[in-house]
Amino acid sequence: MSVFLRTREDYEREELERLAPYAVKSAESSGRVVPEPAHAYRTAFQRDRDRVVHSRAFRRLEYKTQVFVYHEGDHYRTRLTHSLEGAQIARTIARALRLNEDLAEAIVLAHDLGHTPFGHAGERALHRLLRDAGGFDHNRQSLRVVDLLEERYPGFRGLNLTQETREGILKHGAPWEHPVPLPPQTPERSLEAQLADLADEIAYTNHDLDDGLRSGLLTLEMLESCELWSQMRRSVEQRTAGASARVVRAQIIVALINRIVTDVVEESAARLGKLGAKSVDEVRASTTPVVRPSEEIAQAARVLKRFLFENLYHHPRVLRMNRKAERILGDLYRIYRDDPRQLPRHVTRRFVQDGEARVIADYIAGMTDRFALAEHKKLLDPHEPV
Repeated sequence: MSVFLRTREDYEREELERLAPYAVKSAESSGRVVPEPAHAYRTAFQRDRDRVVHSRAFRRLEYKTQVFVYHEGDHYRTRLTHSLEGAQIARTIARALRLNEDLAEAIVLAHDLGHTPFGHAGERALHRLLRDAGGFDHNRQSLRVVDLLEERYPGFRGLNLTQETREGILKHGAPWEHPVPLPPQTPERSLEAQLADLADEIAYTNHDLDDGLRSGLLTLEMLESCELWSQMRRSVEQRTAGASARVVRAQIIVALINRIVTDVVEESAARLGKLGAKSVDEVRASTTPVVRPSEEIAQAARVLKRFLFENLYHHPRVLRMNRKAERILGDLYRIYRDDPRQLPRHVTRRFVQDGEARVIADYIAGMTDRFALAEHKKLLDPHEPV
C-alpha cells in the first residue's frame, strides 16, 4: 500500500492507539440495520456523518427556525447553523477526553433533522394534533428521517446509519412503535452520545443569548442578574478596553462557551477517573451520565436557561410568532386530513404503509419555515394564484 494513502483500516488502527478504552471504536461498531460493505477510505462513523450532511433534511435546516424566523434577519441562527456550532463544541470535548470525534459529530449533526418548521412552537402544535396517534417528538422524528424518510439508496429506506449514531439520536428511549429495529437500550448511552446532548445544550444556550442581544429583546444590563455572565463580562472588559460593543458582546459569548466547555472536560475527566471504566460496556452500565459539568457550572447554566425562558422565549414578539406558527401548522394538518388530494402523490402513496396521520405529520415536519408559510397562503388566501 502506498505511503501516500490512508485507508479505513489505517484510521481504525489509529483509533485503537489514540482513543481511550471507554471510547467507541469504529471497527467495533454494532453495524447497520441493513448490512453494507465497509468503505475503502472512511470509517463507519465518518460515513454516517457524510450521509447526514448530504441529506435533503440537513439542507432544509437552513430555513428552519431556531428562535427567530428566517425573514427576521440574515444573522440569526437557524437549525443548520445551530447544528454546525454544536458539532464543533462536540468535537472539542471529544478530542479532549480521547473519545470518538466522528461519532459525536455525526450525532450532533443529525439530532435536529426531525425538527418542525418554526422551532418548538411547531413541535407543540403537531404533538397536540397527534395526541390520539402517538404524539410528536423531534427526537423520534429525527430517527424517522434517518431510518425511513430520506430516499437516497436502492436497497433500503433512510440513511441506514450505524446503531451507535442512531442510539445518540434517540436520546431517552422509545415508548412508541418504530418500523425499524431500535438500538438496544442500556442504563446509559455511550460517552459520545452523552457529550452530543451536552454540546447541543451549550450551543443553543449561548447562541440564543447572542441572538437575543443582537435582536434587542435582551440587554447587557438585564443579564447582570446572571452571575456567570457577569463574571465573563468583567473578565472580557479588562482585556477589550476601547473595543466596540459588538466585539465585547462576541467576546463574552466566546468566554462563556470556553468556561463551560473547559469545566465539562475537567469534571468529566475526573468522573471517568473515579469510574475506572475500561470499556464502552462499563460506561453503558453506569446509572448516571459521566459527561457533565460540575454542580457549580450546572447551576449557573440553569440560571442562564431560566433567564432565556423568562425573557426571550416568552417575549411578546417571540410568543406572537409562536402563536402564528401553531395556527399555520394546525391549519395545514386539518386541511390535509380533510382533503388528502392537496398533498403530493408521493406522500399519499405512503398512507397504507405508514398511516395517514403519521405521514401527514412527516410531511409537515419536513417543511421549511418559508415553504410552510407559502403553502398556508396558497391554500387559504383567496387572492393567491392556485
